[in-house]
Amino acid sequence: MDLATLKAFKPSEYEEAADGYRTTGDMASEAKDAIDNRISVELRNQLEGEAAKAAVEELKSLSKNFHYTQTECGLVSTALNGFAFDIAVAKRKLEAAMEDARADGCTVNANGSVSYPPGKKPGDEETADGGTVTGSAGGSPTSDALERQAINIHPNPYYGRAMAYANRIADALEEATDADTKWAPKLRALKADDDLTVSHRDWADAQSDTAGVRDAGKAYADSLPEPPKDGSPKDNAAWWKGLSAEEQSAHLALNAASVGALDGLPAETRDEANRTVLAQSRAHVELELAKIPAEPTRYSPNVRGSYPAVIQNVSWTQWNEKYGERHAELTKSNDGMKSIQERFDSTGVNGLPPAYLLGFDTEGNGRAIVANGNPDTAAHTAVYVPGTTSNLGGIGGDVERMTELWRESDAMSGGKEVSTITWLGYDAPQSVVKDAPFRHYADDGAPALNQFMDGLNVANSTDSGGHHTAIGHSYGTTLIGSAARQGELNADDVVFAGSPGVQVGEASQMDVPKGHVWNEEAEDDPVPDLGRFGHGGSQWHLGGGVGIIPSDELFGANQMSTDGSEGHSEYWVRDTDSLRNQAAVVTGQYGKVKIEE
Repeated sequence: MDLATLKAFKPSEYEEAADGYRTTGDMASEAKDAIDNRISVELRNQLEGEAAKAAVEELKSLSKNFHYTQTECGLVSTALNGFAFDIAVAKRKLEAAMEDARADGCTVNANGSVSYPPGKKPGDEETADGGTVTGSAGGSPTSDALERQAINIHPNPYYGRAMAYANRIADALEEATDADTKWAPKLRALKADDDLTVSHRDWADAQSDTAGVRDAGKAYADSLPEPPKDGSPKDNAAWWKGLSAEEQSAHLALNAASVGALDGLPAETRDEANRTVLAQSRAHVELELAKIPAEPTRYSPNVRGSYPAVIQNVSWTQWNEKYGERHAELTKSNDGMKSIQERFDSTGVNGLPPAYLLGFDTEGNGRAIVANGNPDTAAHTAVYVPGTTSNLGGIGGDVERMTELWRESDAMSGGKEVSTITWLGYDAPQSVVKDAPFRHYADDGAPALNQFMDGLNVANSTDSGGHHTAIGHSYGTTLIGSAARQGELNADDVVFAGSPGVQVGEASQMDVPKGHVWNEEAEDDPVPDLGRFGHGGSQWHLGGGVGIIPSDELFGANQMSTDGSEGHSEYWVRDTDSLRNQAAVVTGQYGKVKIEE
């Protein structure tokens, strides 16, 4: 970039363009929400038939287009701001060098060279002629040494000063040129396919674009206020509120996963960030699955008719050795992401509120936090912690449980907003035999639950701050118990269902008001008895040789009726005492709770 171009460069013009793209992205976000939460809902509720179903599918595609537009506009806005930032830094260096040169009696020429006036060094009798020097960017130890030697030898004292100004100008011009060269391909890459279909390839490209903008915009990103290190939800909230619209947009564009994981931030912000991560993760998984050859038929009949009746195909064995494990991992993640999307798509069905994705990660067994309704505006919020074998692949069943609880609670709430949240925010034990007897899964996950519960209080905008209930199933109760034992649980009520033990020996240690610990044990549920024989959640009876569980009278919980539920998995079945009792606790309707006689 030459001197005239850099002098004429106006960062504000690029920043204004960035504002325009950010505004367009906001409009796309509003359009997406309108389609998902209003237009599609009204269409499903008012019309039936194949035409209506087809229209809903078209609206889903349009929503995806707006979501992609929102994401890409955020990247373009951030890239333009990053480019303007880098050039502005170079321009300030140029302007400072030119001003210093003028103040020292030197003249900066159009080509970047510097002319200096006549002058003489102290003690010299004759005045040395003036001249012009051209600077060089960068330099090396050798070139710098030669330059210093030339300055010392030269009779005109202005020569050395002019050379320093010329070098500063050359450095600024090179910095601007490097920025232009760096950003040009990144900006050109922010271009979508010329069609109306947002494919997995498009989302994969968006992920690549994000990495490109993040890499090119490192200096700009480093200039943004960073979130507090190991900050509390209150710290996180204060940081986010203190950011400008531009800074918030940049963090969402460059660090969506990090923003989406910050407790204390508004649910709408976390949802926006995590939906982008979800779309990009699903694209990655789908594309990788597409590269794996189709699974061959595993068995075929033994045509000779001898025993065994079927034989395992060699081709399947070879496929399984090469692809089987990875194919299973990808399929499990994909199934979970499809379940989350299905919940998004069911908004409005029988009055179901919008869903909010408050956490998402595909690493390991995967994690997801899905809310029915906005917890920031809810008067009553329930946080459900699932137990052993829970993972991203099976998140659909846990989300469905909280959907049922939302419907029952909403019917009892007297018109007040309710939010029910599936919190798979920890690495749950995956085996009843090999993993569940150990407490470290609960102990490791408990601080994250405490942080999340604190964040709900911080983000809630109701006058009372909201009424919050922690609900645990199976090993999830163990984690809630560990959360209470390790720190402040920040809940008003606790509900246990099918609990094998909660690491404390009595309800008074659960960090909620007296009388606000509730327990359900369905008929024929085998899990609670596991706590009596070494389960990781048990606290032992002194001298008794068996564990204390919430179902014990000694524990001191309110024992709720579970009529209509059997076994370990029916606590959220419609028209059961189990579900109605939980809803009564969630909405603070304690007089409606049916206690076990």
